[in-house]
This record gives sequence, structure tokens and C-alpha cells, in this order.
Amino acid sequence: MNDSTLYTPPTVWKWNTENGGRFASINRPIAGPTHDKDLPIGRHPLQLYSLATPNGVKVTVMLEELLALKFSGAEYDAWLIRITEGDQFGSGFVAVNPNSKIPALMDRSSPKPIRIFESGAILLYLAEKFGAFLPTDAATRAECLSWLFWQMGSTPYLGGGFGHFYAYAPTKIEYAIDRFAMEVKRQLDVLDRRLAQSEYLAGADYTIADMAVWPWYGALAKGLVYEAAEFLQVQEYPHVQRWTDAIAKRPAVQRGRKVNRVWGELSDQLHERHDAGDFETKTQDKAGEGKAGAG
Repeated sequence: MNDSTLYTPPTVWKWNTENGGRFASINRPIAGPTHDKDLPIGRHPLQLYSLATPNGVKVTVMLEELLALKFSGAEYDAWLIRITEGDQFGSGFVAVNPNSKIPALMDRSSPKPIRIFESGAILLYLAEKFGAFLPTDAATRAECLSWLFWQMGSTPYLGGGFGHFYAYAPTKIEYAIDRFAMEVKRQLDVLDRRLAQSEYLAGADYTIADMAVWPWYGALAKGLVYEAAEFLQVQEYPHVQRWTDAIAKRPAVQRGRKVNRVWGELSDQLHERHDAGDFETKTQDKAGEGKAGAG
């Protein structure tokens, strides 16, 4: 470490609102809503409130995969939550997810609506609800759930650790970048070794474990997050690359990654999704709202 200044933590931490970097406007040390705002409700049983970050993509991919299997009860409305504008702190959203993070899901298919928050919990809930993408035999189910929870525990080191200090922190800190780069490369090696033995993470079949891991580590393997492909030498993990490419070819995955997306090619942005036909008629290249796509 060669930082020119040393930091000594105070006896009691205090919030410095000017020391939050890129995300200072939406980060705070307290929970709860900042303003009153009801959430919209569409006509389908499932109401998703999200953004096409990797955590959001997990759920839209799952829903599109369920629809591809002809589960009509998986029809959903996907409403855009612009986290950089603080939509996640509206009272309606906080009522669905007290943690103020996307995605959040309301299942209104029964008389008493059910809220589900945290992306892994949503994947597991939908898999159990529809009896799909979750193995039924004990050993393979355990493998699937182990990799699902591996993603939940590992990805904070990728996003909040490596991604933050490498791409977003206002100051480049060698120790932090080196620490988290080492961990992310270890994680990629864990995945690569598993995928050298197995077509998918849980075994021969595609499951919610793959849906959870792919939006994060598949994007990393293709240099789509943090502009770190060369830095991390992601081409060194051929089995991750093979698995990433196979999942990316799935039509439901291609649809799911477009939902609630507000960056990239206009043809890949479907800000809200309320019907299967929206992919053909309401992407931003066809909606006449190109200027809004930069949000």
C-alpha cells in the first residue's frame, strides 16, 4: 500500500454526507421512506418493481423462462424503479421491501397479497410456486441451493467490494482494489472448476442457481461490468466463458435482460413490461422516447 495519507477511525463514527462518492445522494445510514409515493399496480398476478441491474435481471429472466414453459400464472407487470433518483425510498416501495433495494415482488394471485424481497428469495419463491428450475431429488436440490446461496454470499465482494473500489470510489486505494481483485479471481476459479465438471452449476440441468450467478459473473466474464475484463484476465476461465455463452443464447434470457433496462442500445431497453408483445413494440428504439433512455 502506498497511500500518502493515513486514516485513523474516530471513537464514534459519524455520517459525512460529502464523502459518499458517486452514490452519495442515495446512500444513508438509516432505513425507511424519504417520501410518500404509492406503487402502480397492473393487471397481472405478479407485480415486479425493479431495474435491470444484475440482481434485477435474475428475476426477469426467471419470469420469462417460466412463461416460455407456458406457466400462464407467471405473467407479470414490471415497473421501473430508478434507484439513482431515489424511487426505492418511496413509501410504497419500502412497504414491499423494507431494505429499499431492487428487486421487489408482490404476488397478488391470492386474496392476501404476498411480498417477496431479496433476489434469491424471489427466485426460490417462484421456483417453488411453479415447480420449475429447482431440482426435486435431495442431492441435486442441495447442490442447486448451495450455488444459489454461494452467489448471495460471494457477490458483495464483487460488487460492493471490487466494483466499488475499482470503478466508483472517488479515490483509488491500492490495498482495497488488490484485496477484492484477489477475491473475485478466486471466485471465478471456483466457478471455473465447478463448470469443468458440470454443464450447469447444479448438474446437467439449468436451474435458479444459474439464473442467480449468470447476471453477475457472466457479465464479468464478458467485460460488461466495471470495464475490468483485461485487469482481471477473465479469458483465463474457459468453462465460465462456455457456460456464459450457452445461457446468453436462451431466448428467455435475451428477453429478461431487456426488462427495466435504461442504458445501452435502445433496442435492448424495455423500460416497463406489461405484455409479451411489448418486446416487439415498446423497446426504446420503437417507443419514440430515446432521450429518456439515458436515465
